[in-house]
Amino acid sequence: MGNRTIKVGALARVEGEGGLEIVVRDGEVKSAALNIFEPPRFFEALLRGRGFAEAPDITARICGICPVAYQMSAVHAMEAALGVEVTGPLADLRRLLYCGEWIESHMLHVHMLHAPDFLGYAGGVEMARDHGDIVRRGLAIKKLGNAIMTLIGGREIHPINVRVGGFYRTPRKRELATLVDGLERARDAAREVVRFVGGLDFPDCERDYIFVSLRHPGEYPFTRGRIVSSRGLDIDASQFQAHFEEFHVQRSTALHARMRHEGAPYLVGPLARYALNFESLSPLAREAAREAGLGPVCANPYKSIIVRSVETLYALDEALRLIARYEEPEHCAVAIEPRAGEGAAATEAPRGMLHHRYRLDADGSIAEAVITPPTSQNQGMIEDDLKSLVGRFLDLPEEELRHRCEQTVRNYDPCISCSTHFLRLDLDRG
Repeated sequence: MGNRTIKVGALARVEGEGGLEIVVRDGEVKSAALNIFEPPRFFEALLRGRGFAEAPDITARICGICPVAYQMSAVHAMEAALGVEVTGPLADLRRLLYCGEWIESHMLHVHMLHAPDFLGYAGGVEMARDHGDIVRRGLAIKKLGNAIMTLIGGREIHPINVRVGGFYRTPRKRELATLVDGLERARDAAREVVRFVGGLDFPDCERDYIFVSLRHPGEYPFTRGRIVSSRGLDIDASQFQAHFEEFHVQRSTALHARMRHEGAPYLVGPLARYALNFESLSPLAREAAREAGLGPVCANPYKSIIVRSVETLYALDEALRLIARYEEPEHCAVAIEPRAGEGAAATEAPRGMLHHRYRLDADGSIAEAVITPPTSQNQGMIEDDLKSLVGRFLDLPEEELRHRCEQTVRNYDPCISCSTHFLRLDLDRG
């Protein structure tokens, strides 16, 4: 094992440009660093001076994989600043739209990005040659998520029907009913997906994470809730800055994040949501999780693929429940008057908690915008995982070690766009 430096020149096909370097000395991992070198995108600066109503459409462009998360966090934060609360069918439609995003994002990750790692394929296309039925099943479920986003959001990528206060148009009950048969079939198929991923071969790696997610009484978190942690934190979204801090590291143009008082990195995403909200899953989802070998807490990052599949099953179950109880609202949106104010909100993107904070001037224009994405929050923990977990695999041949590095990063689904083969490994044995 000796001395070596594992260098990745570029992480290709991720939402961001960066590299990876792991330094091994005397058979131990001394450091692991994500080198993020993409030029800043300046979305927060772009928002300044814009009207509050423009925020949903602008923030949706931050990510092509989870635009709903950015829209929902923006509209909730704006409504907090403007003293508006959206309830009833409009709130249900927002939750249903979020179901669609979780379904399409999770199924893309599971089948095209992550499962090939476990089965020894270079990517989803190669895997499909031998496991066509499995990949087709996953993509068919994903298609139902896209259908929800199209019907409610106006289109499946960067939805255009979301506005502060509600929607520009709300669907008729009969329109939502057209989704039911497909969602019921997809729910049955998702149960099989959980069984499939539960049977994969996982490294025996448990980590002591600080889990952070939203929690709301009686529901698995999508659009609302208090920010809680496995260390006892329980705060409103408006208190985020008092307990979490972003900071710059020289190797990265993306900010890292840590718990302000503990000074430690933390984990957001499926493992955190699952651990902090297990009892809020539907009975079907809890049963499927147990059948796949999970308890109420999963601390093995490689098993995040199981948790994502369980969350997909839950989202399909929840979508059917929301459609069944939907009543057409009298108005598409609540009335809003511009005013000065400050508002914050957090929602749960597929990859984890996403926090927005805005300060508005009296005319409703945006004076300040602060956005903290889940992948940014997870960067420190990704590096910790690499340092802790890769050290267990240093006796592997170089190709297998490269694979393990890829897999460890991919556990987090860090906004990878469309390819699983995103790490090139150069090994310097010193």
